[in-house]
Amino acid sequence: MDTQASFNVPDSPELKRRDWKIISLVGMNHACSHFFQLVIPTLYLALASEYGYDFVKLGMLASTFYVVSCLGQASSGFIVDRIGPGPVLRFGLACFVVSGGLIGLSNGYFLLMLGAIIGGVGNSIFHPVDYSIINLRVSPRRLGHAYSTHGFTGNLGWALTPVFMLAIIHVANWRVAAFAAAALVGTALLLTWLARDLLSGNDVPGVAVSPAPGGEPAAGLSVATTRAGPTGQARQTVMGTLAELLIKPALWGAFLFFVFTAMALSAVQNYTIPMLGSVYGVDIVLAGTALSIYMVASAAGMILGGFMVTATPHTERTIAATLVLAGVLLVVLAGGAVAASFAVVLMGFAGFFSGIANPSRDMLIRRVAPKGAAGAVYGLVYSGIDLGSSIGPVGFGLLLDAGYDQGPWYGSAAAFVIAAFLAIWVAKAANLQDGVAPRRAAGKPA
Repeated sequence: MDTQASFNVPDSPELKRRDWKIISLVGMNHACSHFFQLVIPTLYLALASEYGYDFVKLGMLASTFYVVSCLGQASSGFIVDRIGPGPVLRFGLACFVVSGGLIGLSNGYFLLMLGAIIGGVGNSIFHPVDYSIINLRVSPRRLGHAYSTHGFTGNLGWALTPVFMLAIIHVANWRVAAFAAAALVGTALLLTWLARDLLSGNDVPGVAVSPAPGGEPAAGLSVATTRAGPTGQARQTVMGTLAELLIKPALWGAFLFFVFTAMALSAVQNYTIPMLGSVYGVDIVLAGTALSIYMVASAAGMILGGFMVTATPHTERTIAATLVLAGVLLVVLAGGAVAASFAVVLMGFAGFFSGIANPSRDMLIRRVAPKGAAGAVYGLVYSGIDLGSSIGPVGFGLLLDAGYDQGPWYGSAAAFVIAAFLAIWVAKAANLQDGVAPRRAAGKPA
């Protein structure tokens, strides 16, 4: 059954309620993933005060988190296909709980690093799990709502962390904040366990998902929604993915696009709080609020960006324009020439413009992905996010330790501009790819 035919299946209040329960559960857990990505960065100042660590050593914790997540994300999709998304999702949430507990109990760098590693393992599973559940369990008429909710709740998770963590640090201490983060994710784990029947299986009531002739997925269904075959078939998929990446420059361009946008975001997430303090004299609570404003504004920008994706076929122009605008605002912030209160406002606008570009990144990948590409293509290309997030904290930490208090903001602006040019280049490569293929096909004998 194709996607259009599936819309002819009668809807019902029961099916609608079921869909929204699933969408809400996936959104809640995606928010937990993004929330935990910022737990360690929000503890930087407290850990520096407690142990005397410099920013390079602190940044290494976040970098390790993302290196582990990067390695895991490229392969975790195959595990999801093997045993189903439910158990893998619960495993990822449990990793966050253990990580938060280890951070809170730490008496030195070793346990902090172990917490970062276990947290990175947990973070690696969320994209394959979330998209698997959405594609297999949500009815087609509400898939658009599921995808937009997924992105929106992720940004809300980012926005919650600074306010949540810094408020608890202010009234208690950083160890209590780490335990509270673990308890918050533990609550989500409990809710996910209680609702495990909703997240298991690969059926949508009233909608039959069947392969088309020749074993390919039915029209309109992503390859990512189908079950993986035997081990040998999965291995062949990985080899095919690597071959495609080697011969298609546009895919490498998309990978680098994610690397640079993630580096830019890592500078903002990891070092905005200390930079607002050193450059503008803003206290830690207001600085944390400013970072939350950036994330909330980014989430609002994503909503507008979703409409803009459908309004123009030239999504790369939207990406380039908004990322450059975000970069310009960060340069103004780095200059230190505005009032502290206005700096917080500029943070919000920078987040809004960067958020507008976010929905277009999936469209960018669709344009360059090979026809019939397996989910492994997306896993490998999206691992660029984790790679950029692992490079940024250490690199920008070096700038701060060298005395360049505004360095991360300048670096973030440069990364946004490079990503803007990469978006234009990837689009041109995709157009060239689409233009060459028909001419070759036309030259073949009938």
